Amino acid sequence: MTAPQHAQALLDYIDASPSPWHVVNTTASKLKSQGFTELGEVSAWQLRTGGKYFVVRDGGSIIAFVLGQHPIAEASFRIVGAHTDSPSLRLKPKAAFSSQGMAQLSVEVYGGPILATFTDRDLSLAGRVTVRKGKAFETKLIKLDEPIARLPNLAIHMNREVNDKGLVLNKQNGLPLIFGFAANTAEAHQALIATLASKLQVAADDILTWDLALYDTQKGVLWGISQEFIANSQLDNLASCHAALEALMATKQPQATSICALFDHEEVGSESATGASGSFLLDVIARICAATQTSNEDKLRAFANSFFISADMAHAFHPNHAGSYEPCHHVLVNQGPVIKTNASQRYSTNAQTAARFIQLCEQAGVPYQQYAHRSDLGCGSTIGPILAAQLGMPTVDVGNPMWAMHSIRESAGVLDHGYLIAVLKQHFRS
Repeated sequence: MTAPQHAQALLDYIDASPSPWHVVNTTASKLKSQGFTELGEVSAWQLRTGGKYFVVRDGGSIIAFVLGQHPIAEASFRIVGAHTDSPSLRLKPKAAFSSQGMAQLSVEVYGGPILATFTDRDLSLAGRVTVRKGKAFETKLIKLDEPIARLPNLAIHMNREVNDKGLVLNKQNGLPLIFGFAANTAEAHQALIATLASKLQVAADDILTWDLALYDTQKGVLWGISQEFIANSQLDNLASCHAALEALMATKQPQATSICALFDHEEVGSESATGASGSFLLDVIARICAATQTSNEDKLRAFANSFFISADMAHAFHPNHAGSYEPCHHVLVNQGPVIKTNASQRYSTNAQTAARFIQLCEQAGVPYQQYAHRSDLGCGSTIGPILAAQLGMPTVDVGNPMWAMHSIRESAGVLDHGYLIAVLKQHFRS
């Protein structure tokens, strides 16, 4: 595939995946189309050398793997990790209410979005809904395609300092979205439930609970005078998820057991059963070892000889804000993946793991860059340090450069996505 084709495939992946649960569903569909077999956590596992498998936990996290040709004790693991969630606005359990005859939706901030970017956008709802089924319940994915909600800006005539001091939105009072008219809260609630029920083709009374997020209905695009850039929601971190997935699906008969692990809840700290701080990856590895009769001693030997790449997007240099960046660490869009380093271990990279990634880039014919954050600014983190601590495994933090991280509309480079896929393929082959 050409770089623009890789980029368009990424945009299609994101457009189909407006929530973590949709990300996992889209990913699972792609894996099945490539001959991967789904495993259940409640079922016994029987694995074969060279077999391709995946397992889902609670709908929001997925781990796929190809069992290596060589014993785990000898060939070890090659792992790429990323996260399925992005900063967003999530609906509260009793979200709909009426204010002065306007039907509104009460939301909660998930992660650290740039809230001002949610204003004046064509928003809709996506996520999962639990529906009564006899005496039990089932979970259904839902994606409302048409815009149903909006967060209109206050006119400049009533907010004269907005261009000088920026738009500040109170998280409780400034974020409820308008979605229609309602004389009272009961009517607003009924309107919301009726919309969900109609989409799911179920009775309104059978809707029990939901995990729903607002998403931007505008599809992703290529842009720039030569179409050299991409724009979409959730590039952080679905670009890394897609690159890892594409690399794993292209991996045929690897010597080492190759794993792609995509986790929910990174944006809120990963402390959950489906997050990187949970047991999911360790559980999967333990079951792989049990199914292959790999002893605990051999598993620990393998960990010491493995390599884990934490893939999460990086901060591209913005020419209008040069003072926000560390001198000599201006990473540029379309100049290759970024190795991210932080002395306080907000990133897991060290000199040895950085060198190892550089060698993978050289072998794949891919350029690379190095990034460090300004010392007087707080540095974000990734799943890298969390899993490095859990696994005791050599780990590096990398990611493609992007602009407007945590905006509802982010931008990155067309070339970089193909570069990252290529180096992750090299990683799985190594």
